[in-house]
Amino acid sequence: MKRTGFAAIVGRPNVGKSTLINAILGEKIAIVSKKPQTTRNRITGIYTKGEDQIVFLDTPGMHQAKTKLGSYMVRSVGSAIRDVDAAVLVVEADAHPGPVEQALIERFKAAKLPAILAINKIDRAGAARTAQAITEYSTLYDFASVVPLSALKADGVQIVVDELKPFLYESDWLFPADVVTDQPERQIAAELIREKILRTMNDEIPHGTAVVIEEWNEKKDLLSIRAQIYCERESHKRILIGHKGAALKTIGSYAREDMERFFGCKVFLELWVKVKENWRDSNYHLSDFGYKEEQ
Repeated sequence: MKRTGFAAIVGRPNVGKSTLINAILGEKIAIVSKKPQTTRNRITGIYTKGEDQIVFLDTPGMHQAKTKLGSYMVRSVGSAIRDVDAAVLVVEADAHPGPVEQALIERFKAAKLPAILAINKIDRAGAARTAQAITEYSTLYDFASVVPLSALKADGVQIVVDELKPFLYESDWLFPADVVTDQPERQIAAELIREKILRTMNDEIPHGTAVVIEEWNEKKDLLSIRAQIYCERESHKRILIGHKGAALKTIGSYAREDMERFFGCKVFLELWVKVKENWRDSNYHLSDFGYKEEQ
């Protein structure tokens, strides 16, 4: 009998949620960066093995919103918690419980939601600090299980999956067995470009950028993409382009490499940069750039 269920991966920014979902699926579907608030949309990853299918929701990092984009991201976390059968709270082994974790736990309590505590980055914290984290969090919520892990090294990742299986229910699968995400290909391409911006740009510039795929043409063994990068200031545009286009060329080169691996074909990528002042506080631009509320 086939079984299925939904699980939300939640936590504060930069604790390794996207790294965890990529490790679970064995494929990169969520962009990863050392900068906080990397994930903006709720991303669906589908794990299928044997008779079980788990639909994971990778959510933005819970934080104190300062823009309408930030508020959208926080609302998407709450929406995910309401829509799932279980949650995975990802925390860092060397960090104490804070307001973000307490707020998420209060949401678990209100929804009477089973939750697994995933204590990440144990390779960095050590056994003593990891044990202390287990004690601190266990006093806050009756977690179904506690899993120390290193998502980066894929150590303990399968245990998280196994601990979610009791919350699955008998049902036909929602997705074919070979599907790992329901993200449109255009969104995946746009996110890969944004990841390279996060990795190559410093300070506030990456958080003020959005990527929109303007043209998408598929031919035999060649995918041609034209993408528009939006930023909030003219000075940011100059930095994104760089001297004689060097910075933009680097972003495009790195993004194209990832796209070719993911799509399995040659990619011709054309990037342009345009200024849209204060787009993160514009409902019109947020919707236009793909940040739309879940229905």
